[in-house]
Amino acid sequence: MLSLLPMSTSAETKQSLSGLKEADLTKLVKSLNWPAFKGKSIHSWIYTKWVSSFDEMSDLSIKERQFLNEHYKLSPLSLADKQTSTDKTIKYLWKLEDGTVVESVRMFLEEHESYSACISSQAGCAVGCPFCATGYIGFKKNLKANEIVDQILGIQRDTKERISNIVFMGQGEPLLNYDEVLKAIYLIKDSVSIGGRKITVSTSGIIPQIKKLAEEKLQITLAVSLHAPDQKTRELLVPISKKYRLDDLMESLHYYYEKTNRRITIEYILLDELNDQPEKATELSNLIKDLHCHINLIPYNMVDLDNNHSPLKRPSSEKIHKFKQILETKSKKKVTIRRERGEDIAAACGQLANKALN
Repeated sequence: MLSLLPMSTSAETKQSLSGLKEADLTKLVKSLNWPAFKGKSIHSWIYTKWVSSFDEMSDLSIKERQFLNEHYKLSPLSLADKQTSTDKTIKYLWKLEDGTVVESVRMFLEEHESYSACISSQAGCAVGCPFCATGYIGFKKNLKANEIVDQILGIQRDTKERISNIVFMGQGEPLLNYDEVLKAIYLIKDSVSIGGRKITVSTSGIIPQIKKLAEEKLQITLAVSLHAPDQKTRELLVPISKKYRLDDLMESLHYYYEKTNRRITIEYILLDELNDQPEKATELSNLIKDLHCHINLIPYNMVDLDNNHSPLKRPSSEKIHKFKQILETKSKKKVTIRRERGEDIAAACGQLANKALN
């Protein structure tokens, strides 16, 4: 049961108010014998006006603001580092209350003139894909819903610009932190006011949770890190597929579409001589031919592992476009090549590894 009354005045243990729903904030102010409408006001200051301090909540009395400062805090995160790319992508390194660090990324989408936030659901990752720097640092902890949502709020506080799209493609496997991610999605929809169709959850293929998520009927986009059209290659690139096999995964994706009527995004990282051959494009076409989906090809981004370059390589531009051509022709589906952003600051796909503190 959620406790809203102040338990301590120490900075380390003050309760964070960002991450609370409007109903929770209303319950809080009523417990303090404040008028109920002040809960709605605080909710608006946090989620609509992105304030950085209680002192900015100008419709509260000085005494009320002082009380909040003494007993609560706004955010469970503090900014540890910030880097800006030549393409204006911004990578944030957040420090959690227990000292754990985690990253998120803000990207400008020129075609829509809007901003997208790539947020983390875990610190580190247990899946261990060999092309991903986050997997190399290992799993540290699951994030709470307020720690997930406050990445968005923190970015907006810093930039003073609204985030329009959310992708759960930062550190971690979202569906291995299912309950907190689900809470975060509802907070993003109901409090941050970003609609379900603007939210994408990416998974390496956790089959039971894919089916569970389908039952929520959230109208979010499900993105699946497929990366190979056959079981043997996929086990090499996505080790968790030894537990969640490819044929069962494909069945779960059909189930997800049947329940939600939402087109699925297939993510496919292109690695030279591993999964970029023409025959792999044909196999992939056959695998997805009956699935309502589109395919996002991701040319591999180089990652440093303890300052040693990974042996994996990005295919040539010619091979990338040849793969795309075969896939489009044979599958009759939309295929895009992801435009990577923030590669110069290690903010692109697969590069998040808390390097600023290493």
